[in-house]
Amino acid sequence: MSDANHKPMKAQNEVYTPPNIWTQDKDNGGKFASINRPTAGARHEQPLPVGDAPLQLYSLNTPNGVKVNILLEELAELGIKEAAYNAYKIDISEGDQFGSGFVAINPNSKIPALVDHSVKTKEGNPLPIFESGAILMYLAEKFGRFIPMEQGAARADCLSWVMWQMGSAPFLGGGFGHFYAYAPEPMEYPINRYTMETKRQLDVLDTHLKNRTYIGGSDEADYNIADMIIWAWYGQLVLGKLYEAAEFLQVDDYAHVQRWARLIAKRPAVQRAVDLELTPITS
Repeated sequence: MSDANHKPMKAQNEVYTPPNIWTQDKDNGGKFASINRPTAGARHEQPLPVGDAPLQLYSLNTPNGVKVNILLEELAELGIKEAAYNAYKIDISEGDQFGSGFVAINPNSKIPALVDHSVKTKEGNPLPIFESGAILMYLAEKFGRFIPMEQGAARADCLSWVMWQMGSAPFLGGGFGHFYAYAPEPMEYPINRYTMETKRQLDVLDTHLKNRTYIGGSDEADYNIADMIIWAWYGQLVLGKLYEAAEFLQVDDYAHVQRWARLIAKRPAVQRAVDLELTPITS
């Protein structure tokens, strides 16, 4: 690792013995230590603003947030007025995700979350959707775009890769990204463990994309939410946008992923999505 970005690794000669019962008795350090707690629920009163559009997005331009941005901008590119949206910033470093308004639409306190004001729940409230994969599937199916609608191989393939991303990315973000970039000090074992898994996942993608333009095939019509959801993490990673880890991971070795990532990055909707302007929820 570059000395410019990381402290030298120290010898791991201190043995940690887990107690019989874990308690949060000290700050564990790291970038998000001040907001991490082992409990759920709202921590303060903070209503969410609501705009005039049918869809209300509450998010942040992290990889998870960018996924939904891309689909919404692709729908806008098609001129689908019913997919118009207002986008609000949930500043996770300030604890916005623990405000009462956000917890009411996402009890897991993670971005992104979406509220569809054109659909009502049985209680008569606007419909909330949380988890990025669920939001993409909901919107794609609602508007019949960017997802194969008929049962069969194409739909199964799309959903398989969407679920692959949802299951794999925590190893990249919460595993590799956390220990490489955010942990209070570098630790050899977790960095090695999650680097190996991240590179394995990149190899899975590289092999899959060897004979395909997009995740689902080589026609323009094959571009779908699987590309969007995977590009937000792995595409940005190989383009050097995440964790300053491109050299460390030798991302140039994954030529097919590189080609695919550059192709997706050229799409106007994707370019707008990455730099989407989000309105703060507090003045």
